[in-house]
Amino acid sequence: MATLTGKVLIAQGGGPTAVINQSLVGAVLESRNFPQITRVYGALHGVRGIVNEHFLDLTEATTHNLEATAASPSAALLSTRDKPDVAYCQNIIKVCQAHDIRFFFYVGGNDSADTCRIVHEEVAKAGYDLRVIHIPKTIDNDLKVTDHCPGYPSAAKFVAQAFAGANLDNRSLPGVYIAVVMGRHAGFLTGAASLARKYPDDGPHLIYVPERPFTKEKFLKDVKAANSQFGRCIVAVSEGIVSPEGTPIVAQFTHGERDAHGNVQLSGTGALGDLLSQWVRDELKIKRVRADTLGYLQRSFLGCVSAVDQREARAVGEKAAHFAIRYNRDGSVAIRRVGNYAVEYHLVPLEAVARETMHMPDDFINAEANHVTDAFRQYVAPLVGELPEMERLSAPIVEKILQNSK
Repeated sequence: MATLTGKVLIAQGGGPTAVINQSLVGAVLESRNFPQITRVYGALHGVRGIVNEHFLDLTEATTHNLEATAASPSAALLSTRDKPDVAYCQNIIKVCQAHDIRFFFYVGGNDSADTCRIVHEEVAKAGYDLRVIHIPKTIDNDLKVTDHCPGYPSAAKFVAQAFAGANLDNRSLPGVYIAVVMGRHAGFLTGAASLARKYPDDGPHLIYVPERPFTKEKFLKDVKAANSQFGRCIVAVSEGIVSPEGTPIVAQFTHGERDAHGNVQLSGTGALGDLLSQWVRDELKIKRVRADTLGYLQRSFLGCVSAVDQREARAVGEKAAHFAIRYNRDGSVAIRRVGNYAVEYHLVPLEAVARETMHMPDDFINAEANHVTDAFRQYVAPLVGELPEMERLSAPIVEKILQNSK
């Protein structure tokens, strides 16, 4: 097959992460190394920027500027929630043809992979040579095939540290503390809260994920038991927890409000935390109850980044350029875990990743469906890396005088 010559186009879609720019810069710098690449463009605001021809010429960006951008959280090219259909993707192809774009890299999650799939299918029908590579990204860690997704380890590190801090606060002034963590269909991010534990009585004492049905009765029973045992209770709960019938718990509070993709609105309003807190106050008569919704803080928190995540996010961008330009292939870059701990990168068909979501394996969730297992902690620990150390005072208790004399 003849060497394909032309421009590279890169875009970022969906929610940003702390390391999404590592993937961008990895793809840009590697692409600029190939002589058959005439220009490297970046589309502003994802696929919407493509159809509107809003491009930056990243060929002109200095290496210093790119490296500084790589270390910065959030999407440097800006993002979009547009979910293209066939007609939309046909317009993308027309723009690519007009600009002689021969390599399209899209950094994103499930919907971005599906966009790549449609573009790949439509260019075949149009008879236009365009290599299409999906570069994985999502803090939810719910893409199929890959062992884990760039963006997840850093978000997991933030969640672990947030709960470690909340645990220290809660130990000082005991009560029930509930924090809602992102995760519509998968509990990987919520499960990372378990890394906050150092001492046997540390929280989170309870963890609830979307993979198991959630009921008010069991939740209150679990909270009551933990509060009785420890004199306090910390709860980590996924925004996407559902009833035994499969309905999101928060839907009863938000009246079915939906986002741009037609999904039931989950944690954006703080409604779930408010609902669970009210249950605890009303039913268990516990006065000190607090709830937080971590929200966007999980995605692009400055200064809380996993070193493993940075390295692997850069690598999947680099591999995208290798697969498309050097090997003339289309697909989605995936991570394979080997040894303890190392990874390999491989290319999988776009249709294997598009639209579908991955759930936590059964052996990652305990039998009581209110916490994670050691198997999960062994899975996530090397991704997050080292966490800040916390310590308790270690000193003998002074014998009482006045009370002992009575």
